[in-house]
Amino acid sequence: MTARRRLRSMRSRLLLFISLALVAVCAAMALTTAFVQRAYLYGNLDDRVENSVARCLGGAALQPQLADDLGFLHEQGHPTGMVAARLDDDGDILSAAVVARAYTTQQLTADQRAALAGIEADGSMHTRTIPGLGTYRITAVDKDGVRVLAGIPMDDVQRMIRGLLVAEVAIAGVGLTAAGCVCAVVIRRQLRPLGRVAGTAVEVSRAPLGSGEVGGLTRVPERDTDPDSEAGQVGAALNRMIDHVESSLTERQRTEERMRRFLSDASHELRTPLASIAGYAELMNRGTDRIEPGTAWRRVSAESARMTGLVEDLLLLARLDEGRPLHSAEVDVAALVAEAVWDARAAGDSHDWQLELRIDAPPLVSGDEARLHQVVANLLANARVHTPPGTRVVAIVETGAAHCLVRVHDNGPGIPPALLPTVFERFTRADASRTRANPKSGGSGLGLAIAAAITAAHGGRIDVESAPGRTEFTVRLPLAKEEPAPAVPRGEGVRAGQGV
Repeated sequence: MTARRRLRSMRSRLLLFISLALVAVCAAMALTTAFVQRAYLYGNLDDRVENSVARCLGGAALQPQLADDLGFLHEQGHPTGMVAARLDDDGDILSAAVVARAYTTQQLTADQRAALAGIEADGSMHTRTIPGLGTYRITAVDKDGVRVLAGIPMDDVQRMIRGLLVAEVAIAGVGLTAAGCVCAVVIRRQLRPLGRVAGTAVEVSRAPLGSGEVGGLTRVPERDTDPDSEAGQVGAALNRMIDHVESSLTERQRTEERMRRFLSDASHELRTPLASIAGYAELMNRGTDRIEPGTAWRRVSAESARMTGLVEDLLLLARLDEGRPLHSAEVDVAALVAEAVWDARAAGDSHDWQLELRIDAPPLVSGDEARLHQVVANLLANARVHTPPGTRVVAIVETGAAHCLVRVHDNGPGIPPALLPTVFERFTRADASRTRANPKSGGSGLGLAIAAAITAAHGGRIDVESAPGRTEFTVRLPLAKEEPAPAVPRGEGVRAGQGV
C-alpha cells in the first residue's frame, strides 16, 4: 500500500517516466550503434573475403588442369585461419584446407568439409560454423570452369561487436544512474514550491472557518507566487482564493453582526411602544381614576402610530432588499424637491429653509414619485431633527450630462467622523454629537437607510460629506432616457438661492 501511494506522487511518477524515457533513448542509441558497427565490420569482412577468393581464384587459374590442387595457399599474404577449397562442376568439394600459419596448410576433416557443402559458386556471402575452427564468412566463385571457395573467420568481428555492446551497456548503466540521481534532485527541488503550496492549502483547509474566525489565514510565500512558473501560478491563484474566502467570510460575519444588531434594535424599538400600550391598557383596566381616558387613548394611538410606522419602514426595507420592482413613471425632481421643502418648513419653522434650482431644463427621472419624495423628505427630516433651531438647510437640484443631483446642505454641528462609514446602516443614530431640537422627536434610525435603499433601487447613489459647520448629502439619479421638454431659458428659471 505504501509503495502504491509513493508511485502516485508526482515526484515518483516524473522520475519513473523520465527514467523510462532515458532507458528507451539509451537502448535505441546502443542498438543503432551496434547495428551500424556490425554492418560496417561485416562489410569490411566481406571485402576481405572477396579479395581472398579473388587471389585464390587467380592462383588456381594458373593450373586449371589440377582440379584439386591448393598450392595457391602457400603464397604470401593469406591470413591465418583462412579456409579454401576446390569445387567440381557439381559444386562438390574436391579438396579443402585451412591456413594454419604462414606458408603452412592443414587439410580439413570430413566433418569440416561437410560444413562447407551446398555453397553455390555465385559470389554470394554465407556464414557457416566449421567444427573445430569457428564461424566463417564464406563465398565461392566460378571463372572459366575454375571453381574456388574461400572463407575468413569471424571471431575477431564477433568479439569486437560483443565488446562494443558490453561497453555501451556499461556506459549506459553509469549514465542512467547518474542521470537518474540528477533528475531526482532536480525534480525534488523544482517541486519543492508546489509542496509548500500544498502545505499552505492543507493548513488553510484545517482552519476553523465555520466558527467565524476569518483572520490570520496562511498565505503562500511571495517566492512561490512567480507567474512565470506553473507552481507560482498555482500559488498566486491559491492566495487569490484565500483572499476571496477571507473577504467573503469577513463580509458574512459583518452581515451577521448587522443582522443581529438589526434584530436587537428592531426588537427594542417595537418593545418600547408595545410596553407603553400595555402600560396604558393596564391603567385603564385598574380604573379611570388613575388616568384620564382621553389622555390614555391619545398615548395609545401615538404609540400605535409609531409602531406602525416602524413596521412599515421595516417592510419597505425588506421589499427593497428582495429587489421587488418599484412603480416607474416620469418624475420632475425639481417639483418634488420643492414640495418636500415646503413640507419640511411646515414641520419645523425654526429652521431657515432654502431651495436652489441650478438647471437648464426640467430634471426628469424615471422612478416611483412617492419613494423619491420619501428620500428627500428623510434627508430634510434628518437635518431638522439633528440640528439646532436657526440652522440653515439648503436643498439644491442640479442636472448634469446623464444625472440629476439633489444636494441637502446644512451648517449644523456635523456628523462625527467615526459615524460616517455607518451613517446609512439601519438603526444608526448620532444623538451623542448632533443635538436634537426635541429629544422625543427623533426617529428609529431607519430614515437614511431607507433613503439609501430607495436610491439604489432607482440605479442611483447617495453620498455624504460632513465637517463641523457643514454637512451635505448628495443623491445622484440617472436622467430619463427620453428627451425632456424644451429647455427653460436661464433668465426665466427659479433664481438661485431663492428662499422658501
